[in-house]
Amino acid sequence: MEYYNYIKSLHLIFVITWFAGLFYIPRLFVYQIEAFHKPSPEKEILGRQLKLMAKRLWFIITWPSAILATIFAIWLIVLQPVWLEQGWMHVKLVFIILLFIYHYKTHVYYKQLQKDEVKVTSNFMRIWNEGATFILFAVVFLVILKNSINWIFGVIGIIVLGILIMLGFKLYKSIRSKNSNA
Repeated sequence: MEYYNYIKSLHLIFVITWFAGLFYIPRLFVYQIEAFHKPSPEKEILGRQLKLMAKRLWFIITWPSAILATIFAIWLIVLQPVWLEQGWMHVKLVFIILLFIYHYKTHVYYKQLQKDEVKVTSNFMRIWNEGATFILFAVVFLVILKNSINWIFGVIGIIVLGILIMLGFKLYKSIRSKNSNA
């Protein structure tokens, strides 16, 4: 068990890089969607560059990090199977399932945009970008706090965070709208 902390460290490193990819890829999608609506040749030049950036981020950082974070997480559970008996871990695993669903749906958006299929707006993608943030907050609070009373405060905190993000998004949208009209 002397190597346990090394495995835990590697798990955390790959969780961090996985989330870094999940935070940045929707931002690239926003730029791709906006570039799609620009006139030629700007549309093609930006489109090619943003597709390349997204491809590198998705397949060199995000996917490998997701796979390695999962491998090290499973290894940690094999070393500490007692965690599977704890309630906070059950809730955490639900959020991890949501994270994989989010990752998969982001992959669907990635494939569409690589084929120049724009099926969502840049505003939708700005909101989508916050999904990983909610999951990260939930998992961190669960892992650190671990008891049910604190989960309630954590859930309230996530709801408040969601409201603040939506208000910030509305404010950003109105400022952006005013600046484009000026």
